[in-house]
Amino acid sequence: MHQLEGLADVARVIAVDLPGHGRSGGSIPKRIEDAAAIVADFLDALGIARVVIGGHSMGGAIAQQFALAYPERVEGVILVGTGARLRVLPRLLELLASDYVKGVDLLMSLAVAAKAPAELRASLHRSTADNGPGVVLGDLQACDRFDVMSRISTIDAPTLVICGEEDQLTPSKYARFLGERIAGASVAVIPGAGHYVQVEKARETTLAIREFLVGLR
Repeated sequence: MHQLEGLADVARVIAVDLPGHGRSGGSIPKRIEDAAAIVADFLDALGIARVVIGGHSMGGAIAQQFALAYPERVEGVILVGTGARLRVLPRLLELLASDYVKGVDLLMSLAVAAKAPAELRASLHRSTADNGPGVVLGDLQACDRFDVMSRISTIDAPTLVICGEEDQLTPSKYARFLGERIAGASVAVIPGAGHYVQVEKARETTLAIREFLVGLR
């Protein structure tokens, strides 16, 4: 991921594979609250007391929940392509449960900007489809249950919100809501990007995060 290398000189960047994801074994978390607790345990194992917590989509939900549950551990929050509530299209959940291939096709048709390069579109589609059975559905079910709209204004850590201007899954109004409700939050809406803004417009996303991190110093 571009951000891992692009930010290495200004921060120690750690990317977490949740249980059941990537190369991590175990069962996928069924609730965003469970995932946030796993992240806290992971940080404890590394001996890390305070962090700038960030995430994309479901990861952004986890970052919000972490900031709400462990405010004393948070120096900053970075929310990418996410919202304080993440309702998922019922048809998408139905398809992922009954016809995984068609479900992934629908998901990816909504996830990437119209003018994204075909190679990038194919790569994102392939990486999503390659997830183990139930992972994508389980993640979206957890997202569908997530709702911190009534509590989001209690986050008082410095916050950066990033969204692709063409995001159909978590549209820019979600980002603006976060920016309005979290005191002092800054919002960057990046043109020409869809839901995978950190990949579709990697340079622009990395620069926005870099500026935020440097500002925290």
